[in-house]
Amino acid sequence: MGVSTTAPETGISVVTVDFPPVNALPVKGWYELADAVRAAGRDPGVRCVVLAAEGRGFNAGVDIKELRRDRGHSALIGANRGCYEAFSAVYECEVPVVAAVQGHCLGGGVGLVGNADAVVASEDATFGLPELDRGALGAATHLARLVPQHLMRALYYTSRTVTARELHAHGSVWRVVERPELPSAALELAREIARKDGTLIRLAKAAINGIDPVDVHRSYRYEQGFTFEANLSGVADRVRATFGSEEQAGPA
Repeated sequence: MGVSTTAPETGISVVTVDFPPVNALPVKGWYELADAVRAAGRDPGVRCVVLAAEGRGFNAGVDIKELRRDRGHSALIGANRGCYEAFSAVYECEVPVVAAVQGHCLGGGVGLVGNADAVVASEDATFGLPELDRGALGAATHLARLVPQHLMRALYYTSRTVTARELHAHGSVWRVVERPELPSAALELAREIARKDGTLIRLAKAAINGIDPVDVHRSYRYEQGFTFEANLSGVADRVRATFGSEEQAGPA
């Protein structure tokens, strides 16, 4: 359980997240993920990173139970900072990051995938931000990198999800495959990227980030300010109190 890194092929590093039962990450988990992705990107022998997950879903956001146990705001601050670090690590990774997504990809999962360079998904993958149902805000920055602006707003306001096939139609998912084929499909794309010259692929990643029309760091940090406001005003606690005790997933 936790975050692990493997090297299945030359030039490829696979960072895998495993926090049963739904991959709702505690504060420590977000930092572990950030450290693993950064370390993989710094390895001079790596030319592509695959971000994957064990279990029934890719990522379910932060661990709401951890937030509930905290009588103050330290867990919230930790979760927000941890998410920021993990999202930034994916975006700033020195080599391209391919996200391999199965099952649910919610809240912080969208933050990770939205900052990845390419996405391969299984047929059962769904993406969404249930933030308004969880007493928080955030990651609209990253959802806007996956769907057009008006669809992003409708999904955000309703907390609805969108399927991998729908994202493929929008061009944000590279390929959709049957679930058993997901690891090999992600590796296939990573292998093609990893055939490029290591120095040149790193320059390409830096160049593409440099021409991004939106500063993802500043944009997400701006969103987080409203999450703190919701918590300080008490509205976040009121909404989270209605969140089913059997659930563990939450927003970023």
